[in-house]
Amino acid sequence: MQNKINNISKIAYTGLFTATSIILTRFFSFSIAIAGFNALRLSFGEIPIMINGLMLGPVFGAACGALADIIGYAINPLGGAYFPGFTLGAMLTGLIPGVLSRYCFKEMKWPSVALIIVLTELITVPLNTLWFSMLYGKAYITFLVPRVLGKGILIPVYVIIAKMTVRQIHRILSSAKH
Repeated sequence: MQNKINNISKIAYTGLFTATSIILTRFFSFSIAIAGFNALRLSFGEIPIMINGLMLGPVFGAACGALADIIGYAINPLGGAYFPGFTLGAMLTGLIPGVLSRYCFKEMKWPSVALIIVLTELITVPLNTLWFSMLYGKAYITFLVPRVLGKGILIPVYVIIAKMTVRQIHRILSSAKH
């Protein structure tokens, strides 16, 4: 019975983080045109997906990313066609922190959270840049340089927000258990 309740809680948290990601990505972000296309979006929408993966594991993290991308696109397509590669990137945004936090970093201290976020971005930024290059038929480097610069600004902010959020959620969950 406890396992069933635990899974229901994980599903509820995944829904909450998915909704938060959609709101942050679709309504509280801004895009910068690169080579005439909106290829650089500055947003905090990845943070809830990463936190979901950090806290609930890789399966729920990947589900959160996929749901946020698909539902977010259905609500507000931001002027482009649906491309499943971006869904894969969103899934990896939740999966990688989940795998790393579960199997490599047992304690969520500042260095481990920072490393998890940096490793996640090192995988997803080049991959999502490839999708833009394929979609728009422009050189890969045309999209990569501005995206790396944008992430260079956002990653420290991601780390601070993720660490503070994970700490607060752990406090809430531990007080609810007692």
